[in-house]
Amino acid sequence: MNVEQVLISTKVAKSGMTAREFFEECDRANTPGLPFCDAGEQITGRVTLKNVLKHGCLPEYVVEMAHVLGEQLSNLQDMEAEAEQLLDSTVDQYKQEPHLSITSASSAVKALAMMEREDTSYIFVVDEGRYKGVVTIHRLASVLARYGAPPP
Repeated sequence: MNVEQVLISTKVAKSGMTAREFFEECDRANTPGLPFCDAGEQITGRVTLKNVLKHGCLPEYVVEMAHVLGEQLSNLQDMEAEAEQLLDSTVDQYKQEPHLSITSASSAVKALAMMEREDTSYIFVVDEGRYKGVVTIHRLASVLARYGAPPP
C-alpha cells in the first residue's frame, strides 16, 4: 500500500489563522495537527491540538495536581468562560518545530514504522518541499479494516 492511498488532504496553518479555524480543520480531517506554513507555502513548523489546548486552556498547576484532582472542579468551568478568547486568538503563538514527514511515493509500512519510531500518531506527506496531506494511524486502520470486506 502506498502513502497516497491513505493520504488525508488538509489545509495548512498560517500566520493569522484563528484557533477556531484550526480546530474546525483538524475536526474535519480527523487529524491531531497541521503543518504551519509561511507565505511561500514552505513548512516552518506545526500546530497541534494538544499544544493549543494545553497552553490555551490548562493551567500548569492543574497538570501538576492531576493525580489528586476530584471529579468536581468548579474552577475548570473557567475553561468554558475563556473559550471565546482562545478561539479568537491566532495559532501563531502555538507554533512548534516542524513534524516528521515522508514523501507520497513511500509505502504505508514505512510511514507506520516512522510513526512508531517517533511515538506519534501522524506524519505529514511532503513532496519537493510542498505539503500534500497527512497520514494518521486512524486512517491506516480504517483503510485496512476494509480489506477483504464485501462491498457495501
